[in-house]
Amino acid sequence: MKYPLFLAALLATAASSSILAADPPPPAAQKAGCMACHSVDKKLVGPAFKDIAAKYKGQGDAVAKLSDKVRKGGAGVWGPIPMPPNAADKISDGDLKGVVEWILKS
Repeated sequence: MKYPLFLAALLATAASSSILAADPPPPAAQKAGCMACHSVDKKLVGPAFKDIAAKYKGQGDAVAKLSDKVRKGGAGVWGPIPMPPNAADKISDGDLKGVVEWILKS
């Protein structure tokens, strides 16, 4: 009786992993260092991308708001640990927009 339950759990894990693998973080997110403090589904130093997406869901200006937050940095919205500013030499405007759009789909 334990084997069917184990098999079901294993299949569920594999299915959820393949969903995340289907849309991995853009290379620019790795290169800019975003993944050092954030993950897709759990809080690290900063909030999980899925939590950011949920907070900004339905806001038409979310890409602009979040891009501005990434550029300027800030603190207090997700806790006391500040996010440092990220200049254009670290992540280009185009790459930043792509990463923010990806986050909002998380």
